[in-house]
Amino acid sequence: MAADEDADVFEITDFTTASDWERFVARLEELLHEWKLVNHNPLPPAPRGSLSTGKWCEKTETINFADFVFLVTYKYLERNDIQKTGEEQRPSPDDESEEKESSEDTLPTVMADMMSLDNDFPSKSHCLSRWYGLQEFLVITPSQTSAAIDSESRAKILLSSVSIALNNTGSPLPVFIQVQQYWRKMFCGACVLPGSSIDFDVIHLKTAPPQYNHLSGLLDVFKAKMATQIMPRPTVMVAVRFTYILTEWHNTAWPQEPPVSFIRKDFSSLMEDEVGCSDFGNLPFGACEDPVSEMQLACTWPSLSEDMIVENQSYSDLDPMQAPQWAARIIMTEDPNCLLGKYLSEFLKIAHRKETVEDLLWNVLSKEEDDQTADISQALQKLTEPKVAKMYNIPSLSNVVHSASSRLAIKPGQAPINGDTLTALLDFLFPDAKPNWEKDDKSESENESNKPNSKYSHIRENLSKQLKSAPDGSLLHNLVIALVMVNMHHGGIRGVAQLWQEFVLEMRYRWENKYPISGISPGSPNLGTCLLYQKLQMLNCCIERKIKREQLFKGYTGQSADDMTDSGSPDDVMSSHLSTSDSEICGANESEESRYESKQHSKRDDEKEKEDIPAKRPHLDSSSDDEFFECGDEGEDSEDGCTEMEVETVMAKDKSAADGDMVSLEMSMTSSSSYVDTATNKPEGRLAKSGDLKLLNSEEPLYIPITQDPSPMTEDMLEEHAEVLARLGTSSEGAQLRARMQSACLVSDMESFKAANPGCVVEDFVRWYSPRDWVEDEDSTKENPKGHLSTRMQIPGNIWSEAWQSAKPVPARRQKRLFDDTKEAEKVLHFLSAMKPADVVVHFLPMLLHSSIFKIIDNEDSDIPKLKDMIEHLVSKASMVTRTPHQEVRRYEDLVKLMTLAETLIARATSLKAKFPNSLEESSSGKEDVGKFISDLLHHTEVPINGGPTGPVGNMIHKLFVAAQKDLHMVIEDEDSNDDISSNTVPDFPKPTAREYILRTAAPRPAPYSKSLPHKMTCCIIEGHEFRLAGAFSTDTIFQ
Repeated sequence: MAADEDADVFEITDFTTASDWERFVARLEELLHEWKLVNHNPLPPAPRGSLSTGKWCEKTETINFADFVFLVTYKYLERNDIQKTGEEQRPSPDDESEEKESSEDTLPTVMADMMSLDNDFPSKSHCLSRWYGLQEFLVITPSQTSAAIDSESRAKILLSSVSIALNNTGSPLPVFIQVQQYWRKMFCGACVLPGSSIDFDVIHLKTAPPQYNHLSGLLDVFKAKMATQIMPRPTVMVAVRFTYILTEWHNTAWPQEPPVSFIRKDFSSLMEDEVGCSDFGNLPFGACEDPVSEMQLACTWPSLSEDMIVENQSYSDLDPMQAPQWAARIIMTEDPNCLLGKYLSEFLKIAHRKETVEDLLWNVLSKEEDDQTADISQALQKLTEPKVAKMYNIPSLSNVVHSASSRLAIKPGQAPINGDTLTALLDFLFPDAKPNWEKDDKSESENESNKPNSKYSHIRENLSKQLKSAPDGSLLHNLVIALVMVNMHHGGIRGVAQLWQEFVLEMRYRWENKYPISGISPGSPNLGTCLLYQKLQMLNCCIERKIKREQLFKGYTGQSADDMTDSGSPDDVMSSHLSTSDSEICGANESEESRYESKQHSKRDDEKEKEDIPAKRPHLDSSSDDEFFECGDEGEDSEDGCTEMEVETVMAKDKSAADGDMVSLEMSMTSSSSYVDTATNKPEGRLAKSGDLKLLNSEEPLYIPITQDPSPMTEDMLEEHAEVLARLGTSSEGAQLRARMQSACLVSDMESFKAANPGCVVEDFVRWYSPRDWVEDEDSTKENPKGHLSTRMQIPGNIWSEAWQSAKPVPARRQKRLFDDTKEAEKVLHFLSAMKPADVVVHFLPMLLHSSIFKIIDNEDSDIPKLKDMIEHLVSKASMVTRTPHQEVRRYEDLVKLMTLAETLIARATSLKAKFPNSLEESSSGKEDVGKFISDLLHHTEVPINGGPTGPVGNMIHKLFVAAQKDLHMVIEDEDSNDDISSNTVPDFPKPTAREYILRTAAPRPAPYSKSLPHKMTCCIIEGHEFRLAGAFSTDTIFQ
């Protein structure tokens, strides 16, 4: 019984559960409905050229077949004209019967696309669109490239599933399944239509079979595949395109000039072996390789009957000179090795290095340099010695630090930059250092002629304002170009470190010997420039202040007052002796720059300074650096036992005085600090009368004092000063200390005013310093001025009254310096010498960016599409990058990529114009056609040639091919030779590299009584690389 019960138990299979295959088909049907690809009206064929120039859109979704994931993509050409007409002409209910009749007569979209002749051989489109002329299709591909459908059974299962989904939904859309490896581009597809269907298939071989390597063999394949039985057989229409490639250009220039030594036969040039580099002052530009790789000429026969042409193994009617349509395209080199981008990229790599200058040059410095640097370590020890009388000649900081040398002590033969190259670099950076007989005198007309006149002139003018770098043509621009050149050709980062060290030594040499820095704008630091440029401006200010102090210390005692008034007008005397402008200070030292003409400059200069000192002042020594007294407290000043020196009076006419009163400018050299009362002191440090103003408590005129100039500051000094003020807090003591720090300049001016106007009061100072804070009474007159201070000046405990009470009558020349040029100069020099090569690169990046953009603008080409927009985008992005508080190298690397792209576009345009010279075309109209053709090549992928082989452009291209063929076959042109013989021996064109055939016809299939349906086959033959057949054959599903 138990056995019988076990035999009665059986397993029940639930066939209502969906399988993986059914889920796949159902999901595919859902996608067709979601994307609205079901039951839509047929579309007309795409307009001519729209497959290449139109906008292609796509929709993507994933779908699973068991554990296998597929990617379903719907690609379609956006047809704006169809959408508009569809919205405007919506069918009415009364016209439904007429629409049904018309829809039966019209071809479905896929068949209309297959038979359309307007989009044969599109220049740029999807491969399925190119082979079959489709404007919409669906592609199913594996989501992972490694999971290819390489078996025939899998492909058939997917294809049958697609056919079921299309039948169930009634979608007329062709669907393709990608099989085999991705690179082979093989597809099989199906399209289900009412009463018919289309099968798509692709054959791919590496080499073409000999029997199918021509048109006659392809016609046999096409007709055999149709297998039609009607007689006579329908005529097959043929479209053919042959592609010829030109790689050897006849008589074209090199992309870069040969090295200098090759052209001039001069092997002594410093840049003799460098391609694209003429000197240290110009960044290289352009491509080392030809950016134009090849030109492809497509000769097309658009629509021919199979009976009109013959092409087999032994004969061909397809002559390119007889082709009705010509088109050309240019293939560019992927990486033409552009010089500017390469140089900038290599320079930016230094920013990621960590070495210091000492780490890079420790093994090339000589012992002399080590001995000199050892003296610097004793500077602080000597400066902290006890103070004694001035007669003991206490050393200053400039005296303690060793006398700067303009050259680095390097072991001979081991430096990255040799001596001759380094000398040329320094002469390039500091042209004022060259002897007069070596200086290049270039007229202004030559400089103006070198300036390009282009549509980017406004960008050039505004670039210095937009970028936070340095003025164009300044010292830093020349230095960064030199550093880039040295990095590429003279030792890399070690050469950069050596050149930077030489530059720092030159800066110290100029500071200690009072030579202004050439190539740096005079005046206070411009906060609109980069920090490095501000530092050099600060150093220049220190040099100018040092020169000014020494000139004022000498007291201009070479002439008396009468001599000065006789030598010129009083105004000229005052302006010549009291002006503190930067240009005059620089001009005063032009004669001193003779140290570059000989090695004995320092000795001659010291002797000259000593000769200028008058005999009546033997105690003045030109070697002193501390002309301003660093006034601390009174007791310290009183210990200096110097007696009051004689007073010289310089007569100068006040410009504002109408009666021509003479102003007494008294250059008193007293060092006594026993200030008792301003009324008992003698006036000192007067500059000029302040108009008709008089002191309130006396009838003495009010004099403008000689004051100290405010201290210039760089942006980092301003930030540091702001941080110090912020750290003081909000307490009363902190606020008082903050007010004192901010009023240092005000106190100095008050002390100078008291010294120049004994017996003055605070009201007198306000009348001169801040006239708005002096309110005159109604009965006030010029002879008897009356008034009172403003409300803010009368507030108890205001900073003005406190500063006036603490101020002493001290002339500006004896005050503590507001701007300690020695200290600030040493700060700048320490800042420069402490930088690593990576820091140097980061600080120079704004100037490098500036110079590179100028280089791109100088080489611009107006025919390049979107180049102007690219340059404007580059400038705007560079403006933001250079003005960020923290410079990021990564952002500069992105800008270098943009500049490399612009350089590549310019190099391509230049190369293309050189390959189509105007000399090949004689007529003016032909030259215009050639120019338009070159411009179109830069804008479009493929350009049709007007007139084909008979037009001016076609004639020029024909000449280029003929010249290349003669060069290939080494045929030498001879005037006595017969042209007919040479033309017979050497063909004008090489063998076609690629051949494309399109065969199409309409025939009943599979039975003679079936409906006549379209068939199409495309063949692509690339010699030695590919043989591909793509066929689309229709089948009548009703009359079989």
